[in-house]
Parts: sequence; structure tokens; C-alpha cells
Amino acid sequence: MNRAVIFVNGVVRDYSLILPQLKARDFIIAADGGLKHINKLKLKPALVIGDMDSISASDLDIAEFQQTEIVRFNKDKDQTDLELAIQAAMQRGYREILIVAGLGGRLDQTIANLLLMLDPDFKKCKITFDDGVEEVFLVDGTQEISGSAGDLISFIPLEGNCEEVTTQNMKYPLVGETLEQYKTRGVSNEMTSSHASISMQSGLALCIHTRTRS
Repeated sequence: MNRAVIFVNGVVRDYSLILPQLKARDFIIAADGGLKHINKLKLKPALVIGDMDSISASDLDIAEFQQTEIVRFNKDKDQTDLELAIQAAMQRGYREILIVAGLGGRLDQTIANLLLMLDPDFKKCKITFDDGVEEVFLVDGTQEISGSAGDLISFIPLEGNCEEVTTQNMKYPLVGETLEQYKTRGVSNEMTSSHASISMQSGLALCIHTRTRS
């Protein structure tokens, strides 16, 4: 199954770090103003979706010239443009979704974006947020992490505590321990190798992987 890549109207800290994250056969979606990032990278979106309130006329003109599919919603809608974009990706059969520029900027938008991963329908997908520097995803069970020695890793419990947590190739190892939802024990660990892992018997955690080098 190919992957859908959704560009959101958030922050891109370094465009040169985005291109290495992309694949030739990605289905590229612009969630409204995320189209500006796509045009900056000189990519061609397959779909532009949203209420078009944060998209510039010039960017929209480019999409129309390219005969890109454009799906417009009323400005008084109940969902964010990202939520609509994820729904559109799933409707087209994609179950692996990379979200670019979904972090940074407005705090309310960032929190709401991340919490979309808890939607019961969206949990059927492998959703990753990645801006080239930070990678964010959910951990349920066992998860491998690829990066570099010195990269920072934080595990933040969601939906209660994470039980029987064990990590490998981390500076501060966890061995069958509990990460409590309201404690900061899992913040700012450090990879000691190019590959690390975490496993847990129960619970759900947000993993934030901060790359210390590109």
C-alpha cells in the first residue's frame, strides 16, 4: 500500500529536511494553506482540501492550472482541514499517512492535530507527524525507532499509565517499569545507537523523536 502525505499550514523549519522524508509514489494532499509548502518544494499535489481560508490566490491558481483535484468545504465546518484531509486519505484507501507541517505555530492547532491520532477510525492508520527535525507517533505495544546516537526520545503516556515498559539502546533504560500519565519520567531520554526500541504490556504513549543531526 502506498502512502499519503498531508501538508498542513504549520511550521517548516528547514525545507531541505522535508524532501528526504518523501517517496516517489506518495499521494500528496494539501490541507488548505499547506499548499504553500508543496509549492515551495516544487511538488504537485494530487488533492487540495479545506475551506480555502488560509490559502493564497496565487497558490490556488497554480493548483487549478495543474488540474489538481480541489475539494472545498464551507468555512463554518466542524472539522479542521487536517481532519478532513485524513478522512479523504482513508476514503482513498491509504492506511499509512505522513503529516508534514502539522507541528509548531498555534498551540491549540498543534494539540488538536496530535490528538486526532486518538480518533478510533484514525487508529486504523499508521500516522506520523514529521517536520524533518521532530517525528511524532503513537506507541502501542512494541515500536522500533530509527535515528542517530544522541537523538532525544520522549514517551508521554496517553489514556492512563503505560505498564511494563522496557526500552533498548537508551541512555536511561526502562526495564518493566510504569510510566504514569501525570508524571514526566519518560521525557528527554537519549538514543545510544542508530536504532532503539520500546515495548509495553499495556497503555498508549506519544513518542516524540527529536533528531540532533540531519
